[in-house]
Amino acid sequence: MHATTTLAALTGRTAAQQPYWPDPDAVDTVERELAGLPVLTPEDEVVDLMNGMALVARGAALLVQGGDCAERFHEAVPDLVRRKVDNLQGLAAIMRAGSGLPAVALGRIAGQYGKPRSSPFETEESGAGRKMPSYCGDAVNEPEFEPAARTPEPRRLLTAYTCSQIVLDEIRRSWSGRPVLERVYTSHELLLLPYERPLVREGAHGTYSGSAHFGWIGERTRREDGAHVALAQAVHNPVGVKLGPTVSPEDAVALSRSLNPEGVPGRLTFIVRFGAKEVDELLPPVVRAVARHGAPVVWLCDPMHGNGLKLARHKTRLIEPMRAETAAFVRTLREHGQWPAGLHLELTPDPVTECVSELDRPPRFTDYRSTCDPRLNPEQSADMVTHFLSLL
Repeated sequence: MHATTTLAALTGRTAAQQPYWPDPDAVDTVERELAGLPVLTPEDEVVDLMNGMALVARGAALLVQGGDCAERFHEAVPDLVRRKVDNLQGLAAIMRAGSGLPAVALGRIAGQYGKPRSSPFETEESGAGRKMPSYCGDAVNEPEFEPAARTPEPRRLLTAYTCSQIVLDEIRRSWSGRPVLERVYTSHELLLLPYERPLVREGAHGTYSGSAHFGWIGERTRREDGAHVALAQAVHNPVGVKLGPTVSPEDAVALSRSLNPEGVPGRLTFIVRFGAKEVDELLPPVVRAVARHGAPVVWLCDPMHGNGLKLARHKTRLIEPMRAETAAFVRTLREHGQWPAGLHLELTPDPVTECVSELDRPPRFTDYRSTCDPRLNPEQSADMVTHFLSLL
């Protein structure tokens, strides 16, 4: 199934968080080119992951999802990809050793080249204070604060495909000799519709997304009547939805029913990101409503996106609120008889100083590399996983 078929499900649907492409005809041309290319993730690999996610849904396995806030094109090189894969495999190994259960590893990798933004424009913090389009990931534009760099360019979607292919080739090399459940699978946010639509195809088990093994819908694009939900409805891949402080119990129930109408274990994951200050109040009614009235879901904790902090020159995240939100997540799920399945983290194999402890006064960002949001370094990531396991 190609882009034209998928468009029928999206007709009349609002598509939030799409860049302003100066040349719509160029976007159409890129979509046609993508529709003629092979899928990145074939259906048999999607089914392998789905089988693993079914174990997670039944409480017989754990899940760790992690990677960059936004991948960069220049990082699609074998050595760096392998270090990212090794980092994720290490975290999954910690989960297996600490729980005695299998652990599925999902990377924010091989496609996380687009980013939703709170504003379509941003103002330069220094100099003349120029206003330009926001950086929306390498699939759209470049982070340099110059007009040519910030202008959305649709042919970058083709580069995103090529880079994803390079990354996936290296990921598959890491699968050699590993059981299916111990492989790293790919995931990214299903954000840029001109990229996602043409990579939806028809397979032996029905319509599936060939852009990633697992895709998620963001907090800003999860409207039940929106185009992104329609896209996820059209495919049989396991999918996720980010739930933030604005979600109501009724919203969550409706999403669970529309995205998992047949109640398939592992089909749908709710990635909750309420923030340490609000999770105790907001999460229990959502979990209670979904458990009583919704379809089955995998519950995953994202302790990062609700705990951001903007300082003068850096965005950061504090370790202590992340640990507190994780503890509240596990406690709430346990109290309602649900399985706290794991963690969704933004992380890197590099020894960066982007997330800090409240004990660091003032915080010292001696190695800050992210072009978007702050990530955990390997020591911090392992600490978060170990902390999560201690709460089970």
